[in-house]
Amino acid sequence: MTWLEIVSVLVYVGIYSYVLKHIDFSLLFKHKRIQHLVFGAGVSVFVLWLFRAGIYDGLTVHFLWLTALTLTLGFRYAVLISGLVLLGITGVGKESWQMFGANGLLGVLVPIALTYAVYTFSFHRIPRHMFIYVFVCAFFPGAAMIAIKMGLIGGFYTLNGYYSWEVVVDNYEVLIPLLIFPEGLLNGMTMTLLIIYKPDWIYTFSDKHYFDPDKDKDDSNDS
Repeated sequence: MTWLEIVSVLVYVGIYSYVLKHIDFSLLFKHKRIQHLVFGAGVSVFVLWLFRAGIYDGLTVHFLWLTALTLTLGFRYAVLISGLVLLGITGVGKESWQMFGANGLLGVLVPIALTYAVYTFSFHRIPRHMFIYVFVCAFFPGAAMIAIKMGLIGGFYTLNGYYSWEVVVDNYEVLIPLLIFPEGLLNGMTMTLLIIYKPDWIYTFSDKHYFDPDKDKDDSNDS
């Protein structure tokens, strides 16, 4: 392993361990509903990540679905689930163990953290409305996250000396424009359907905040 790969593993494992310490596992073990959501989300993401395409080893593309995962289950559970899924995907040979840290840090943690940052900014700084939630928190971040992930991973392969920048651009980065809209649509449609049929599954969404903002303001003034 190169020094970049070693550093990425140490940083990813350190952040992952820190997040795990702040998860209330007693709540997870106590409530079957949370267990079903976590397990179902993990299986869904795992199956989605199995389907990928690429010419060069490591420079493969697949849908992330991490924005919808983060909005549905929150930051900590998203980190927990994505880490387990990445471990499983690497275990079945879809990713290399040498890239585990980089994939976890640049391909998983960064998209999740940025998605949650966009949601937090939107919640506190932008008028709350269902369409704002779907487009600002789900569609656009979903599209942006796959572009950021591919840019960071491509840069990592170049810095690590695996491929030249020309190879990365011509065989990997060139696919970004083809993926941003489908990824945004996948996340946006997922959150739209959940809002309509299963709003109680969504950690970051509440009818009180997005369908009755005046009542939310009144409650805030009363408090």
